[in-house]
Amino acid sequence: MQSRNVRADLILLLVAVIWGFGFVAQRLGMDELGPFGFNGSRFLLGALSLLPLLLVFKAKPGQGDMGKLLKGGVLAGLLLFVGASLQQVGLQYTTAGNAGFITGLYIILVPVIALCWGQKTGLNTWSGALLAVSGLYLLSVNEDFSINYGDMLELIGALFWAGHVLLIGKLSPQMDSLRLSLVQFVVCALLCLGVALVWEPGTLTPANLVGAWQPIVYAGVFSVGIAYTLQVVAQKDAPASHAAIILSLEAAFAALGGWWLLDEQLDGRALTGCGLMLAGMLLSQLPVFDRKPAPAQAAS
Repeated sequence: MQSRNVRADLILLLVAVIWGFGFVAQRLGMDELGPFGFNGSRFLLGALSLLPLLLVFKAKPGQGDMGKLLKGGVLAGLLLFVGASLQQVGLQYTTAGNAGFITGLYIILVPVIALCWGQKTGLNTWSGALLAVSGLYLLSVNEDFSINYGDMLELIGALFWAGHVLLIGKLSPQMDSLRLSLVQFVVCALLCLGVALVWEPGTLTPANLVGAWQPIVYAGVFSVGIAYTLQVVAQKDAPASHAAIILSLEAAFAALGGWWLLDEQLDGRALTGCGLMLAGMLLSQLPVFDRKPAPAQAAS
């Protein structure tokens, strides 16, 4: 059991690295495509990358029920569509680093939303939330008390990412990981492409797709096909709160990628805000105020 937990932690760390650098690919992809066209392309490619695996890995007994897979996959795909759309549109107006840290707030929102499902949360969650909100203020709120439009979209999107994490935590032990991932990617891709055809006419062309092929391949094969599937696999052996604390490192890798590959700079105020947000994310998941060891928390 211990080895399975260590393996799950390492898988989740790899997911955080892939997703963090994925913000760079997502920004570069919009040099050629609109946000919905880019998302539709990458999620469709991510779904296609899973098809060969269906021939290799068979569903375990009791986990291949098509009715349950379709129902769960459609719901997960809807949450994925809204979260990914808000994130991608927001990236037009903010930096990859900002997007990574604000999106990462779903780490704190997971246990808060779980309160609605009857799960208890401790003082560490509220203390972490206070730190994160303070950091968000320094990172995103201007001197005239206005918030960057892109940062606001990322913040709203974080609510849907939190819901997605909780839903996957509930569905993944009950269903085949590979087929669940495939269904949610197809649903998300079709919705994005449908919106792109209506709101982004003339941008979803072969020439633009060829021009953006590198960001699409990274964001599609790695961020979608590999990372989201690894998330589903890892969450079979990692409680939602445990997974959240490792995935929070995605924000740090997003800032690193933005600085390294996009020449994005953070001033002292923004760096302080990022530090407070990361500290809040970590504190929200650590039982530092508990006298007794915290029980494993599972999304349900």
